[in-house]
Amino acid sequence: MSINRSVTRALVLSALAVMVLAGAASALEVGQKAPDFALNGTDGKPVKLSDLTAKGLVVIYTFIAAFTPT
Repeated sequence: MSINRSVTRALVLSALAVMVLAGAASALEVGQKAPDFALNGTDGKPVKLSDLTAKGLVVIYTFIAAFTPT
């Protein structure tokens, strides 16, 4: 088998794997609870979503500007 054919086969298999894995992760529907996760707060300490929801409702807003890396 030639190198080009091997590379093409590897790329196709990789693309298929990505599509299968992407299909496995589904978006939440309106009203569903978000899975628990933790992010670092402004003080560098981790903040868990479950800790915040225990105190009341939480709104998560993402603002991605043109000048920020994504």
